[in-house]
Amino acid sequence: MPRPLTATIHLDSMQHNLARARACAPGAFAWAVVKANAYGHGLERGLRGFAAADGLALIEPDNAVRLRELGWTKPILLLEGIFDAADAALLDVHRFDSAIHCDEQIALLEQAGLAGPIDVHLKMNTGMNRLGFTPAAFGAAHARLRAIGAVRHITLMSHFANADELAHPRLTIGQQLARFASGAAGLDGARSLSNSGAVLHQPELAGALATDVIRPGIMLYGGTPGGKSAAAFGLRPTMTLASELIGVQDLVAGDCVGYGSRFVAERAMRIGIVACGYADGYPRHAGPDTPVLVAGTRTTLVGRVSMDMLAVDLSHLPHARVGSPVVLWGDGLPIDEVAAAAGTIGYELMCAVAPRVRMREADLAATGLPHG
Repeated sequence: MPRPLTATIHLDSMQHNLARARACAPGAFAWAVVKANAYGHGLERGLRGFAAADGLALIEPDNAVRLRELGWTKPILLLEGIFDAADAALLDVHRFDSAIHCDEQIALLEQAGLAGPIDVHLKMNTGMNRLGFTPAAFGAAHARLRAIGAVRHITLMSHFANADELAHPRLTIGQQLARFASGAAGLDGARSLSNSGAVLHQPELAGALATDVIRPGIMLYGGTPGGKSAAAFGLRPTMTLASELIGVQDLVAGDCVGYGSRFVAERAMRIGIVACGYADGYPRHAGPDTPVLVAGTRTTLVGRVSMDMLAVDLSHLPHARVGSPVVLWGDGLPIDEVAAAAGTIGYELMCAVAPRVRMREADLAATGLPHG
């Protein structure tokens, strides 16, 4: 029998969350972001779960090729653009869109001799200070791209640092919008600004934010970048990491649990051992307040997470036994809540699920979505 640890992917929830993103920005072109193996859900599942998207966006050129091989015929966007001349050639062969964020990438396009037409997304640095041209240099970069015969449409693009907190004390969405407006003044092209945080806050922005194009990521997978909970935004979890109790121990006062003997029982108590550890992607640094569901009832971790196991408190669960079901995150236990208690973010938990964890799909017959 296989080890009782499974990541169940809910394709119907992926479909639902994409519909929520569209409802937030009616009429906008919707890229579904599937980078990092569709946030750990699997590229093929991302393709199927987001089949209604206008395009798929990701980082990895090899996975972009894989999407074409899997049958995706709609647009594909390389969010970090091209890295060398071979990637530039892929734009022609597979009709990929490409972000362009530096002079070196424009030079690759100029030298590639592309037949085209290709569409590019010119990125402006409006305060995130990762990638992109400054507002002052943006117009010149646009002119260079416009002079390349193979380039058809140029989308004007930026990325918000704090879209989940509209009045951030260091850099507000309003400040970034003002910088974008300054750098893009007089330039043709659709505006692509909204990541998940901005999409979810479209109602509060009340038209201040251009919504020609949206690029939702984490919200499609049932998480939020911050602020309100996913459920409050009408989002559903798309991954449930579940296991079982594989052992039960009765402790007396003074007994220790796990490596380093960090946890010491103050009284008689009962603990359960769960088949899941940091080699499966569960965070080793998760502390004693991290929630877990055992047979549908909340409890918390006990001691240090091991490579293959973790311990939970069963003191208030007298009926829990070997074989009792355990949910680490997902259905009934929001991944963002687990992540916050463990001092990380839901993105990291999703992406960190290890290859040895069995992955399955839930309720496909009920959803009507195609099997893969």
